[in-house]
Order: sequence, then structure tokens, then C-alpha cells
Amino acid sequence: MIIGIPKEIKNNENRVGLVPGNVNQLVHSGHTVYVQETAGIGTGFSDQDYIDAGAKMLSSIQEIYAISDMIIKVKEPIQPEYNLLKENQILFTYLHLAADEKLTKVLLDRKIIGIAYETVTDNKGGLPLLNPMSEIAGRLATQIGATLLQKANGGRGVLLGGVPGVLPGKVVVLGGGIVGFNSAQMALGLGADVTIMDVNTERMRYLSEVTHGRLKTVMSNRANIISQIKEADLVIGAVLIAGKKAPHLITRDMLKFMKPNTVICDVAVDQGGCFETTKATTHDDPTFVVDGILHYCVANMPGAVPLTSTYALNNVTLPFAEQIAKQGIDCFKSNPHLLNGLNVYKGQLTCQAVADAHNLKYTNPNNITELQ
Repeated sequence: MIIGIPKEIKNNENRVGLVPGNVNQLVHSGHTVYVQETAGIGTGFSDQDYIDAGAKMLSSIQEIYAISDMIIKVKEPIQPEYNLLKENQILFTYLHLAADEKLTKVLLDRKIIGIAYETVTDNKGGLPLLNPMSEIAGRLATQIGATLLQKANGGRGVLLGGVPGVLPGKVVVLGGGIVGFNSAQMALGLGADVTIMDVNTERMRYLSEVTHGRLKTVMSNRANIISQIKEADLVIGAVLIAGKKAPHLITRDMLKFMKPNTVICDVAVDQGGCFETTKATTHDDPTFVVDGILHYCVANMPGAVPLTSTYALNNVTLPFAEQIAKQGIDCFKSNPHLLNGLNVYKGQLTCQAVADAHNLKYTNPNNITELQ
């Protein structure tokens, strides 16, 4: 198969779809890999690194899309890439279609075979291609939130860990999944007073046990959220419903209960955000203020640490990429986890959650004869 690795063009997205070592693995397996010049520069990989790994270099993104049977990248295509997509091309990347009706329709119109990292599953029902980025984003949320709390950065002037004689800052994390737990771990490590909120009592029991009771847990509902955010210095939104648009757990009218200059960080922004006031921001201009509350809503948070996040992502994507490259669409017959990752197929929308989000027709991929 001919595989293309374009340079990411989203604002400050320095990750790259394949590291040179994984390019070498695919080339060794008999595939041809084309890499756009300087695609890996933001992560620290030179063009020569890719050439040494066996890749062929092309100068433009247009050439990459035109020649490739499969595109492997990190972030979803954005406007300048829409017209580069070609019919029956396999697109293997994060898509987050439930929050992007325009892209959903573009992929359908161009009859793309779109496999979303965030809906590929494993034998335990987990999301193995989403987990490493969730871990990184969760840890970054606390790290960035702690920085934003400094007065010069627009925050309340609170040191999360406090000092002897002064109480630590209070962190409230909405969601006890991978993002939420990693956020909470980082906050606990800084010495903060940390509460995590979820609707799953078993999950909260587990989180309390593994942190030896250091992590406070509270059932997530509107009344309890209001009660907790009244005292919070940093609120982290970490809610994920696989493939679906995130629910608004903090509505605009709830901001009035928060202290001025409280920081809220919405890690769920890729899926539409779990704060009503969320709007996607960039690393160039990451924050905005609504009703006196400082919002951080960068849609590609792990792009801030591209070396760590590119390796973490490649560790889990390579086995799936190898199977797709070897088998083409037959991979869906032999691997139900890749079938779960299939969001669009040659003009058909094959992810129920995305169809529900945009009120579009859903096609069960198990009913597509070509995939049986």
C-alpha cells in the first residue's frame, strides 16, 4: 500500500503521524511511505531521518494526498485539506466528528474511508488509541492550570500546593476517566486539595482506593457541581462519552457561583466541550474570559509536547496501521476493533454517535456487504 504522511497544518500542531522507526517498519513490510518535507521537524525529526528509514520525500501536501492510498496523520483535516481528499482514500487519524458537522459531510461527500483513532476499541472495551493522548492532556491540564492561576497570567494568584500556614488551592475535576485521573494525580502531586466528580460509584471507589483516600470523590449532578465550583480555584472538564458530543456540565448561568479569575480548562473541547461557554482556542491564543472566569480550551493540547505525544501515539497506532496497510478494507472483517473505529465509509456514516449528533442517516457497518 502507498501510505502518505502530510505535515500537520493545524495551529501549533507539531506532532507527526509516523515516527521514522515506524516508517522503517512499514517499508520493511513492503509498503511505500511518502512523507512531506519538514513533516517531522516540530517533533525533532529531520527529513534525513525519514530518508534513512526508507521513506520517499515529497515537497507539498497536495502531492502527498494525490499519491496515497492511506493517509496517516494526527489531527482531523481542516479546511485547506478538504479538496485534497480523494474518493476511496483511507484516512487514519483523530476525527472527532461528533463536534464537526462540516467535516462529517465533507468526508461523506468525498467518499472517504475514515477510521477514527478515538473510537477504535480493544478487548476490554477500552479506547487504546485515545488513552495515551488522554493521559498527556490530563497531566497538561493541571500543569497549565497551575500556571494560569498566577496573577500575571490572569488567574487568582493561587499556588496550588500552598505553603505551611496557607491552605492549598482547590482543584475540581469533572470526570473520572483517563483524563480526569491523570489530572487529579498531577494535582495531588503538587499538593492541591483535589475532588473528582463522576456518575459511576464503582469508578469513584476505585479512584479513592488507589490514591489511599487522598482524592476526594463526589457524585456528579448539577447541585453538587455548583457546590464544588463555588470553592474551586481550578476546574478541569474531563468528560468523555466515546464518539459522542460532550454534555454541558457547567452552563453559563453557573459561572456566577465561581470566584472571579477562577481557571477552567476544558479537555473535552475536541468533542464540543463540557462547559457551555467553551469555544476552541489555539496554542497561539489559548485563553479567553467569560463572566470573570478564565477559560483554557485548546483543541490539541498534546501538540504542546510533540516529542512525548508523538511517540506515545505511535506506540499504539502502529499495529493497526500495519494491519490496514496489509489487508486494506479486509481488515474490518478480521478486526472488530478497527470496525468500531470506522466512522465513514464511501459516503455512508457508520458511527451511530456521530449520526445522532448531527441528525444524519446511520448505516450499520455490519450491513455493508463489502465489509462482511
